[in-house]
Amino acid sequence: MSLRFVLDPELTPELREQIVRLWVDVTNAGGAVGFVAPVTVADVRPAAEATFADLVDGPDRLLVGYDGARPVAVLVYADNRFHLKAHWCVLKRVMVHPDAQGRGHGLALLREAERLGRALGREALHITVRGGLGLERFYARLGYREVGRLPGALRVAPGDDRDEILMWLDLTAVGGPDAAPTA
Repeated sequence: MSLRFVLDPELTPELREQIVRLWVDVTNAGGAVGFVAPVTVADVRPAAEATFADLVDGPDRLLVGYDGARPVAVLVYADNRFHLKAHWCVLKRVMVHPDAQGRGHGLALLREAERLGRALGREALHITVRGGLGLERFYARLGYREVGRLPGALRVAPGDDRDEILMWLDLTAVGGPDAAPTA
């Protein structure tokens, strides 16, 4: 089943709770979304509430992918909050529920983010990924290119430091990322 995407849905108490639980489930399945498993709702809620505040009161935007009535894919367009960077934004909290993975939902979410990025007048999208998980290969297949790497910047456990990989998608490129094959 294909996803139905909604930009800036009303952040009802029910949707907030669904996003928090999605975040917990993604983290506990090994997802790199700001935490290291195991986490609980209580662990994630403060970060989620700060994210919700930036969506309601601030300049950030929320994209939700629904499978029926259930949100199974989420990402945040984070504004840079600096006028010299207003032409691009950061994608944060890119998540697909573990039981919905393997169906192309991640690809659909990122393609919709790209389409909406252009529609919102953005010239580029930026994302950071945690090294050691192969995430950079997924984003590279979508046209993102690695533009930097902070060695050992993420300490996921004592003695387990991971690179933070900075990736960039130029939305002004003629033909977009499908115009030329990627590695």
